[in-house]
Amino acid sequence: MDSTEGIRRIEQAAINAAAGERAAMEARHGRVWDTAELRADYEVRGFMAPYVVVRRLSDGAVGSLQFQHHPRYYWGWEQDR
Repeated sequence: MDSTEGIRRIEQAAINAAAGERAAMEARHGRVWDTAELRADYEVRGFMAPYVVVRRLSDGAVGSLQFQHHPRYYWGWEQDR
């Protein structure tokens, strides 16, 4: 049983209802990655929409990003503590 599923579904619906193009996403969130850029900088460990768990290739740090479905962009790097 996933105790976070309800809140994640609400967050996912809100993110996708306000989905933006790249320029709008960068204005809202700062650094944004498309799928190819994400693969260049991170190893994806798992998805639990609207979050993806990743390992940063430059230093091995593990953390998470948020994402929208269409167009697919990722943002909000947060390192695990």
